[in-house]
Amino acid sequence: MNDITILVVDDESRMRKLIKDFLSQKGYAILEAGDGEEALNVFKENQNNIQLILLDVMMPKLDGWSVLRQIRQTSKVPIMMLTARGEEQDELFGFELGVDEYISKPFSPKILVARVEAILKRTMGDKTEVKDYGGITIDPDGRTVKVDGKQIEMSLREYELLKYLVDNENIALSRDKILNNVWNYDYYGDSRTIDSHIKKIRHKLGKKGKYIETMRGVGYKFEVK
Repeated sequence: MNDITILVVDDESRMRKLIKDFLSQKGYAILEAGDGEEALNVFKENQNNIQLILLDVMMPKLDGWSVLRQIRQTSKVPIMMLTARGEEQDELFGFELGVDEYISKPFSPKILVARVEAILKRTMGDKTEVKDYGGITIDPDGRTVKVDGKQIEMSLREYELLKYLVDNENIALSRDKILNNVWNYDYYGDSRTIDSHIKKIRHKLGKKGKYIETMRGVGYKFEVK
């Protein structure tokens, strides 16, 4: 999983929970703050570990602009502003202060995740590496899978499903969770489509298909045996 920590600053607890839920599913560690003063305290205590800040503009005690100014005195950490305004003048003002990205409320959580991943890729570089799982090697950059050194052909969905399973190695994953993360939240089809994809993947993996274990009444788990 990712060793990346994101600070989410918003005075609405429901908004923080929404953001946290979606980002946590991607493997990010989340710190929270409910106002500007708390945000500065949390940032000071964890400055070396925070790779991104999602910062609301309108907050009590200390607004987002003030927090931004103070953080920029000592840090160039990427900052995405969460704003309900979306006026051009406000955005220009923010960029002058050192904002890296904007997203206006209300926003799609999936769009937020995509923006977050794009910022992190720009600022941290692509640190993907080829990993070996008991003879199954996965190259995220090339989106290729090899079994004992021999490349196997997979559809994009089969690749994404296998990648999700190995990224959550030794964790039992429900069919609903797999659908939500591989097929995304806009998919309303039958969860049995997962079973058919798993069957195809197992066949392509050959003897190593046994690493994908059926969890009766739950879903599936990837475990190297």
